Amino acid sequence: MHKVFRSAELGLEVEIGKFARQADGATWIKAGKNIILSTVVASKEPKEFAGFFPLTIEYRERTSAAGRIPGGYVKREGKLSDIEVLTSRLIDRPVRPLFPDYYFNEVQLLSTVYSSDGKFPLNILAMIGSSLALSISNIPFFGPIGGVQIGRVDGQWKFNLTYEERCKSDAEIIVAGTSNGISMVEGSCNNMPEAELIDLLFKAHEIIKKTNRVASFNSKRTKRY
Repeated sequence: MHKVFRSAELGLEVEIGKFARQADGATWIKAGKNIILSTVVASKEPKEFAGFFPLTIEYRERTSAAGRIPGGYVKREGKLSDIEVLTSRLIDRPVRPLFPDYYFNEVQLLSTVYSSDGKFPLNILAMIGSSLALSISNIPFFGPIGGVQIGRVDGQWKFNLTYEERCKSDAEIIVAGTSNGISMVEGSCNNMPEAELIDLLFKAHEIIKKTNRVASFNSKRTKRY
């Protein structure tokens, strides 16, 4: 069933049921002209325990998303760039601990950028889209999670900066978590007072809780494992 959900407060729009319908869960998520398709599939049978949870997360930024097509000798997309690898890991860290400890089915989560205008952090958009794809699937997942990017421009703290603002920022912190608490803090800042950091984390968590309410549209969130 095709559904569209919008959050004017967060500037997000989510479509489900239209794209990648063979996946266990898929979301077409937009923020302005930034568009990302996140899909998740899982094997039907669990794998033999290999010492780790078999979760694969891949984030891809197509050059066509910025209106360019690879030219010259290489006329197709290449291997993952450093940014794509780091963003894949950024999504992995808050998501991986939220699977049940008995679940060992192989899970593959893909996020592909289809359009980008630089006015919303794509790593945060991919994180939210990935969480929603998992949340609407039948894969056991104790989410959803939300994320927010924090930066400091001209001494003022801002959330979910544009590309231009990130270039001017002298600090960058990425916070992710569930509605119950924060599960990941990543980034760098110089000589930041502890009290100021704690205040920022509380503010970031309030934004995360608002983001997680977007996932409450689906009745599958009431499932029990």
